[in-house]
Amino acid sequence: MDIQATDRTMMARCAELAREGAAAGEYPFGSLIARGGAIIAEGVNHCVRETDESRHAEIVAIALARRALGKTSLRDCTLYCTVEPCAMCAFCIRAAGIGRVVFALHSPVLGGMSHWEILQDRTLSRRLPFLFRPAPEIAAGVHVEAVQEVWRDWKPLVWWAIKRLGFFASR
Repeated sequence: MDIQATDRTMMARCAELAREGAAAGEYPFGSLIARGGAIIAEGVNHCVRETDESRHAEIVAIALARRALGKTSLRDCTLYCTVEPCAMCAFCIRAAGIGRVVFALHSPVLGGMSHWEILQDRTLSRRLPFLFRPAPEIAAGVHVEAVQEVWRDWKPLVWWAIKRLGFFASR
C-alpha cells in the first residue's frame, strides 16, 4: 500500500466532509478513521447543531469507530483530519490509542501538538498508562491546498482573518 497516496485520498475525503459540514451550518472541519485503506468512521463537527462545543469532528469519528470496531484501542488505525487536533481532541486521540494522525493545516494557537504538545508528549503514557496510550505517529501538511480551499470557499473574510491572526498555518 502506498501510504502517501492513501493519505492524500483520505485527506481529500476529509475536505469533502468539511464542505458537507459547512453546508449543514457547521464549522468546516472533517475527520475520518481508517485502518489500512478502509474507512471505518467519518465525522464532521456537530457543535452548532447539538449546541455542544465538545462535538468536534475528530471526537465524533473516534466514537463511531469504537462502536464499529468494538475495541478499546484504535492502535492499528489512522485518524485523518483537516486541521491539527485541538487540545481536547488530542487527549481523546491519546485515550483511544490511535496509532497515527494525519492532518493538513497546523494550528499554532489551539493545536494539540503545535501549541499544547499533547499529541507527542511521551510522559503522558509513562505516567498514566491506564489512561493514555503511546504517542501516535504524526504526518502533517497533507493535501493543504484542498483544505485551504474549503475554508476560503466557506467564508472568505473569516478565512483571511484566521490566516492573518495565525490560527492556521501550512508550515
